[in-house]
Amino acid sequence: MNIQPYLFFDGRCDEAIAFYRQALGAEVVMLMRYGEGPEGSSQCPDGTSPPADKVMHACLQIGASQMMLSDGFCAGKPEFKGFSLSLSAVDDAEARRLFDALAEGGQVQQPLIATFFSSSFGMVADRFGVAWMVLVPSQIAS
Repeated sequence: MNIQPYLFFDGRCDEAIAFYRQALGAEVVMLMRYGEGPEGSSQCPDGTSPPADKVMHACLQIGASQMMLSDGFCAGKPEFKGFSLSLSAVDDAEARRLFDALAEGGQVQQPLIATFFSSSFGMVADRFGVAWMVLVPSQIAS
């Protein structure tokens, strides 16, 4: 079993993809625009159709994980509430690089610091409002 986040960017998906490619080294696995679907397949439940150039479905590979993205209904008001994406770095230098990249244009909620459970831990909402927790996992002795 595998859980993958699916985020709706309400019309800013192309911008989000470009940002995550630059900030996290994400690779686009697949991307389909509303205009590429079969006739009538891009209609929303309310009967409207998003613009043909907007992203119906995309998949990004970030390290060993995949994240799904879409423009959704293209209402222009993405809301990301009640969750954070946790991003594990291999060391403190990588944690700093990832944290700083995600913070560009965003809002730091907890500066990147050493804690009792991690040599680096911080929380940031990126420029789209997606909450991230960046950390270096502790090496627990057995």
